[in-house]
Amino acid sequence: MEWIFSFEIWASLLTLTVMEIVLGIDNLVFLTIAASGLPEEKRLPVQRLGLIAALVMRIIFLAMVVWITKLTVPVFTFGDHAVSWRDLILLFGGLFLLWKGTQEIHQEVEGGHEGRLAKASTSVSAVIVQIMILDLVFSLDSIITAIGLTDLLWVMIAAVSIAIAVMMFAAKPVGTFIEEHPTTKMLALSFLILIGAALIADALHFHIPRGYV
Repeated sequence: MEWIFSFEIWASLLTLTVMEIVLGIDNLVFLTIAASGLPEEKRLPVQRLGLIAALVMRIIFLAMVVWITKLTVPVFTFGDHAVSWRDLILLFGGLFLLWKGTQEIHQEVEGGHEGRLAKASTSVSAVIVQIMILDLVFSLDSIITAIGLTDLLWVMIAAVSIAIAVMMFAAKPVGTFIEEHPTTKMLALSFLILIGAALIADALHFHIPRGYV
């Protein structure tokens, strides 16, 4: 029970929780955008399902800490550039976000009636697949950050769980605000493209501090 009186542990938990919430903002924005093509009554359940999936994925990754750390080990080189599995996952995720953001902006600006029909016909399964793909990318980045801040598994799991709980409460108001304000939605889509570019830069070892994003 010594951990109860350990300032270091509580400081780590607080710091990691805040960082997980900050890192989760882009995840929440993507959930909102991805679910926007669904009927209104299905959006919140799908968003919550996506967040639960994100939590499960993060906990699984935390239980595989040794394997996760090995993902940063180079698997091959391309010229002078050492490429790891993490680099490939971030590159794929970044390209996916660029595609998704660009597609959504096109439908909003130039899609017209056909674009609206396409969004209206979006299936729950298609949205869930997209969410799972991005959950993988965001979870990996989140867990690598957690590993760098503490070596206590329960602190990592607690921080991730608290962050996901906060995002669950924020999902509905954030989604409603973005849907009711078209300008904000366009900014959110631009933010997705920016995050995609940042992920690609990370994959190429050009790290952009998230504070600038």
